[in-house]
Amino acid sequence: MSFRGRLAIVTGGASGIVCCSLAAEGVTVVVADRQLEAARQVAQSLPGDAKHRAMYVDAGDTSSVEQLFNCTRTSCPQPLSIVVNCAGIYYSALLEDTTDEIFDDVIRVNLKGTFLINRAAAREILRSGKALPEIGAAIVNVASISAKGGASGCSAYAASKAGVVALTKSLAQELASHGIRCHAVLPGWTDTPMTNVLTKRQRNLLVSLTPLKCAAQPREIAEAIKFLTSMVKRDTDGASWVEHCREVFDVHYGYIDRKVGF
Repeated sequence: MSFRGRLAIVTGGASGIVCCSLAAEGVTVVVADRQLEAARQVAQSLPGDAKHRAMYVDAGDTSSVEQLFNCTRTSCPQPLSIVVNCAGIYYSALLEDTTDEIFDDVIRVNLKGTFLINRAAAREILRSGKALPEIGAAIVNVASISAKGGASGCSAYAASKAGVVALTKSLAQELASHGIRCHAVLPGWTDTPMTNVLTKRQRNLLVSLTPLKCAAQPREIAEAIKFLTSMVKRDTDGASWVEHCREVFDVHYGYIDRKVGF
């Protein structure tokens, strides 16, 4: 399926990987992030001839999220049809060391932020009435494998991502009739700057638990996300997917019953 001419918002986009993957297919990308200068650098470096943009967003703040979608509407002529929510934070702390402030911050960004982005995306797509007839629109939320089995030492993070999965499953059912697909990608141990806070011992332990005894790379997660946004409306009404060291498999209601390797 051709991506050309479609418009995407990617929150947490300053990492650049998902933005680059979509832009390479002809998608116009709004790179949204709290690190605006980094987002600008990503937008300027994206491939293709589309007019990519960088915008500020604090995913956990209602007014900031609303401003992002308002600015996108006024500055981009295309109807919005792809939203990828990568914005998130990670704290590694044992339960007794997890303060109220840490817990509240993780929930605000990871769970409330996902809710706010999804709500704004659905409102924008429904308002425009332009969920492309054959393609529909796709919302992809990045969760974590810890949402399924928990994770010692990061209970706030795991709880927030479990909430993201439940939210995504609920919205997949609610929005399917409007041509909006909602997916969650659940990365396992992935080599990203966010995991640099882990000790060498923690990293080695996580790697030992992966099927291929290695960390997944961000590019592989980006390819899984791109695949989900490429699906036509009739392929699936929405699903929750797990990406764990190069294997993707469906875990939600059997909407998709095939495995895809990367």
